[in-house]
Amino acid sequence: MRLARYLAPVVYASLLASLPAAATNLVTGNGFGFAVVSPQTGTLSKFYAHPYSFVRPDVKNPLSEGVETANFIKEIDWSVGVAQSVSSEYEDDSQVIHAKTRDGEGLFFMPFGLQQAALVISFEPSPAAPGGGSLHVEWSHPVKSQRVVRMFGADMQLLKFDGITESLLLIPLGPKRVVSEQPQQSLATSLAWALVSLESDSELEDTAREFNHWRAGLAPRELAKREVAEIERWRVKPAVHFADENERHLWRQSEVVLRMAQSREPNRLGRNGNGLIIASLPDGVWFMPWVRDMAYAAIALARMGHRDEARAALLAYFNAQPTGKMRAETQGADYQISVVRYFGDGSEEPFFTMEGNTNIEFDDWGLALWVLGEYERQYDDNALLRTPTYRGRIYESAKDYVVKPLLANLESYEQGLIVAADTSIWEEHQKDKKHFAFSTAAAIVGLREFAETARRAGDEPTRTAILKDVALLEQGFSAAFIRDGKLHGTLEGGVKNDIDGALLPIINFGIVTDPAIVRDTTERMELLKVESGGYRRVRSSYTDPAIFEYWYEKQEFLFVDFSLAEVYRRLGRNAEADAILKRIIDKAAADHNVIPEMYVAVPCRLFPGELGDPTGAMPMMGYGAGAYILHVLEREELRGRR
Repeated sequence: MRLARYLAPVVYASLLASLPAAATNLVTGNGFGFAVVSPQTGTLSKFYAHPYSFVRPDVKNPLSEGVETANFIKEIDWSVGVAQSVSSEYEDDSQVIHAKTRDGEGLFFMPFGLQQAALVISFEPSPAAPGGGSLHVEWSHPVKSQRVVRMFGADMQLLKFDGITESLLLIPLGPKRVVSEQPQQSLATSLAWALVSLESDSELEDTAREFNHWRAGLAPRELAKREVAEIERWRVKPAVHFADENERHLWRQSEVVLRMAQSREPNRLGRNGNGLIIASLPDGVWFMPWVRDMAYAAIALARMGHRDEARAALLAYFNAQPTGKMRAETQGADYQISVVRYFGDGSEEPFFTMEGNTNIEFDDWGLALWVLGEYERQYDDNALLRTPTYRGRIYESAKDYVVKPLLANLESYEQGLIVAADTSIWEEHQKDKKHFAFSTAAAIVGLREFAETARRAGDEPTRTAILKDVALLEQGFSAAFIRDGKLHGTLEGGVKNDIDGALLPIINFGIVTDPAIVRDTTERMELLKVESGGYRRVRSSYTDPAIFEYWYEKQEFLFVDFSLAEVYRRLGRNAEADAILKRIIDKAAADHNVIPEMYVAVPCRLFPGELGDPTGAMPMMGYGAGAYILHVLEREELRGRR
């Protein structure tokens, strides 16, 4: 899907998790950072100082992915002297990770109650554990300096590392243990710690004070119980009749992973990423904010009832800066919503590829307007439209820097309009840009929503003008993409997009309603069916196995599965829809209740495993947890109509 399409297979393979099938890494996060735990060994393999993979552009290398987020940890494990199997799970569908062995139990979690990248870890040995065990750490970088800081009755340690700007504060949470001194084994003196990332030493005292207040003298196990209880208070009671316990647990875990995926770092000078939502949790390779994935995640949060998180996502779209970097590719129109994705600091990343090209995805603009309209419909929050943002109040910013540039990038087609050629939902190479049905459909959806937003704002002239444009887009869409009684993915001919998984959300958006065309599209989806049992995105036109897409486009893509299940429901084919959904739910239940990007349909070096094993980015957010929640909610709504 993303960067990987431009990487040599051997490079991409190094990015993929080395775990075998059905063993997705467990992630804990609190909107300020992430930690990654291997479920098979109970070892901590990452502690990221920020909630995204790339902090900002690299001015020395503008074609790179940017400056990587600091990771402090290569491995933290507990040693009892005997190798043994480990069972690791999320505690009560939260972000608290509970690992168990015969010789003890471990806890890992990043608390939402703290406004900082803080990780709590602890190990409680069983009475039979040889010597009680100990924590062993291998840092990702050599320790440059270390000093003890006595505060609030504890001997804290402040560590600095070669090659890392941030410092790491170690706060002991258990009694001091007498151990033989070992170089760089700062964690050996206790079995319980808080690891807190500091961007500046000036934050040290305030951070320690905030942590001490949050802790309230509790031991790690009690802190974990309190955290789970606070998560339960945060949840919104679902208006859903779950088919079984697996479906309910997947809903609850999806609710939490979406929360983990949203940045809570406050905006400040040079950083404007508060509210952005990443496409996958680490170590999924799409551990960065994408406009499109974020739209599906934000809509899921809004429809669930998580108003604050949905509102924060909307504000993030309109506060992210600087944007409008690709005006030379957008008819000179300045714009607010990125044409692809963002760095962690909120600046636009127009996806510079290893070919020296960018992506231009006009569907992003329509999808952002969709989020705004859906939020307003859900919460009737007209005050949001008057909220000041980077380019002015949200309503004016949306009208002048989303709607206007979108309209500036329409083209006449027969008697109507379509969106100009772009790289669209599946992110084609810019040199291969086409007129995609999905981009025009997203424009119709977004502009329909904005017409209603204009009505809410009392701007009747804009509403009237937008509806005229929508009518022309609907006319252009039908002329360009419905040919010979069939719905096509592109205006340009070609086997790749003749039948396209992106046609399914177009139907679900209500852009195409003709029963014969809908029926024909679902029948032709059999051309995309793969051996694992689900569906891929397109019929790949790549023939060279050395090219990444050759393998990527052969795998089963879960967003397409969810989309087809929804079309089936709209057609009354509920048994088929239920079968697709149940398969995903049951597979997730065997993998910690998280949803991957894909399932293996063609085993290969890039996507190893058995048929149907999870692969790609794991776990996915908008195209995973968000798509699942939206499908279940849509199922309930359709049931209510009958």
